[in-house]
Amino acid sequence: MPAPPRVLAIAGSDSGGGAGIQADLKTMLALGVHGMTVICAVTAQNSVGVQGYWELPSAAVLAQLDSVLSDIGAQAIKTGMLASAELVQTVCDRLAEVAAPVVVDPVAVSKHGDSLLSAGTLDAVRERLLPLATVVTPNLYEAELLTGLRITDEGEMLAAAQMIIAMGPQWVLMKGGHLRGNPVDLLVDRERVVRYPGQRIPTVHTHGTGCTLASAIASRLAFGDDVPTAVRAAKEYVTGAIGGAFALGAGIGPVDHGWRLRTATNAGR
Repeated sequence: MPAPPRVLAIAGSDSGGGAGIQADLKTMLALGVHGMTVICAVTAQNSVGVQGYWELPSAAVLAQLDSVLSDIGAQAIKTGMLASAELVQTVCDRLAEVAAPVVVDPVAVSKHGDSLLSAGTLDAVRERLLPLATVVTPNLYEAELLTGLRITDEGEMLAAAQMIIAMGPQWVLMKGGHLRGNPVDLLVDRERVVRYPGQRIPTVHTHGTGCTLASAIASRLAFGDDVPTAVRAAKEYVTGAIGGAFALGAGIGPVDHGWRLRTATNAGR
């Protein structure tokens, strides 16, 4: 059989299985690509929060990058939790040599509000990582950290997206799910604004949505979609995953990465 498209996730491990590398691989499997990983940090994490995280040495991160890219290669790359400026620099030095599209999820805090970045990391993200990004996918809090703006409505979302575009990425997908009302995401480049309205799904179980969306976009880019098409397909997948979200533990449960499989199985019964 021919190999499917290959997508490399560069991120942290979520021991609870709802976000991070675990969410990346589940998403990639669901969307028909071969997922590969570079683990940059390990978290102790469950449904109620992040109890701790530990970065891997930069040499270990670089060895994983070289191992995968020198032999298997990738049609798309997704970055997630890069917890220190040193890790950002290590990853960017290697990605600068790669032609594949890069989707950057600028992870700053967990769903529970726990910080996942050390001092100086945001500056490294702005200066090194964003200029390498095909698409960067901040939520409103991450966009506020990157820009220094306060974002309370769609107009301020657009202003923040335009500031982030000036930092070097080709596209910004500004996620508006944290605003009141039905969510609207804005996909912005230097010339266009594509608006993606949606319906709010009444659930608190949204752990892993950011990782899942970024990985879904990377998966569709690996199949050859252009960016607006990849974002539309990724949002459709994530909407279904949120609709199938379930309680797990005592806190915030994960989205259902296998919702299409379960839907098809139930339809066949």
